Amino acid sequence: MKILKDILYKVAIESVTGSTEIDVHKIEFDSRKIEANDVFVAIRGSLSDGHDYIEKAIQLGAVAIICDALPENIEKGVTYIKVKDTNTALAFMAANYFGNPSEKLKLVGVTGTNGKTTIASLLFQLFQKAGFKVGLLSTVKIMVDETEYKATHTTPDSITINHYLNEMIEAGVTHCFMEVSSHGIHQKRTEALHFVGGVFTNLSHDHLDYHSTFAEYRDVKKSFFDSLPKTAFALSNIDDKNGPVMLQNTVARKFTYALKSYADFKAIILESQLSGLLLKVNDNEVWVKLIGTFNAYNVLAIYGTAVELGMDSLEALRLLSDLESVSGRFQYIVSAGNITAIVDYAHTPDALDNVLKTIGDIRTKNEQLITVVGCGGNRDKTKRPIMAKIATDLSDKAILTSDNPRNEDPEVILDEMEKGVEAHNYKKLLRITDRKQAIKTACQLAQPNDIVLIAGKGHETYQEINGVRHHFDDMETVKEILDQLNK
Repeated sequence: MKILKDILYKVAIESVTGSTEIDVHKIEFDSRKIEANDVFVAIRGSLSDGHDYIEKAIQLGAVAIICDALPENIEKGVTYIKVKDTNTALAFMAANYFGNPSEKLKLVGVTGTNGKTTIASLLFQLFQKAGFKVGLLSTVKIMVDETEYKATHTTPDSITINHYLNEMIEAGVTHCFMEVSSHGIHQKRTEALHFVGGVFTNLSHDHLDYHSTFAEYRDVKKSFFDSLPKTAFALSNIDDKNGPVMLQNTVARKFTYALKSYADFKAIILESQLSGLLLKVNDNEVWVKLIGTFNAYNVLAIYGTAVELGMDSLEALRLLSDLESVSGRFQYIVSAGNITAIVDYAHTPDALDNVLKTIGDIRTKNEQLITVVGCGGNRDKTKRPIMAKIATDLSDKAILTSDNPRNEDPEVILDEMEKGVEAHNYKKLLRITDRKQAIKTACQLAQPNDIVLIAGKGHETYQEINGVRHHFDDMETVKEILDQLNK
């Protein structure tokens, strides 16, 4: 049990009804999870408002309510705390409840449109190889040293974040690398966390279903760097036009990385092959098992972060050369029939463009490049025609298919994608709604030495249709199909 007063430390309180000197069991923002002596925080979400469930929470045993508007009926014996913003209040309360675990390790946040998962995951790998106990909060998974937990959001809610950070402290973890999404920043999930560093990757078209404009999306990302303390470092990709913007108002120590510009951490690509990259990083050459220009940027972000966290620069390069690619990020296999199948998470126009151009750089042009791509339902619709245009512009054949249609009609999604295809590219285009059939068709069309790119889902092992998640793994599916075709 905790005393309510103690977990309200640093919360901007507007009024108190009742006593804060009461014992509370735990904090919840989902009224269905309330038990005796819990605190219920009423969050205003996009689908429902927690203020509508205050009465239910009290019936289930809540002894304290955190809200931004007091209910009409005030129950005797219940404490009501009115605050300016319940999301921010939840962040501070969660941190206080778990003893502010982010202050007891080195927490680095990675934000941007593309590359967050790769950078955070490979930093986890690198520091683990260096002998540290490490934590990871990512889209793919949550790691507490050697123990893996399933991830449900890119940036979890404040309670979940602090719960796992506390688990890390108890496990002796010294460093944690965390993906920081724009949703997470906007919803204050990262408030009250103590970061020793922040990394900016890039900014491109994404999440405009959530953020009304690109400027708002950019400014939300920027607010993460604005909030870093003086003792932290801010590392930004200044080849991206928004890279310098992220550093404008931060009081953190500023560092830059780039391939094209003068920067603190600079690389030149000496060789680019399907087996990896030979880079000159500052004054030293290093071979890495990662593929493509976009991964050269990721390598620089990882290297810069490691150095700013105190690792010897040559040791960081040595460990970089030993890193393995992240699940669903440019993963490839070569079949017995000599067909190369690549699975990549590319689900934004910029990411798809990067992957296709990377393949274009390393292919001989004597083979076909066949791309299978879809767009998610109930998400940013404006990127759909752009994705189809990029796929048909940069591939020899493109198959439009379902991604996670969610609650939308898959055919409508494909109609909207198809609007972006230019007339001269229609001869390259196929439309196959069933994702497995689309992958199978791509493999059947492929001849020896051809390349099949399956984009959009990467590490995801499900397909969400009408609110139901069905098992579906792109890599598993393409392996199975290629094995069958080779029999």
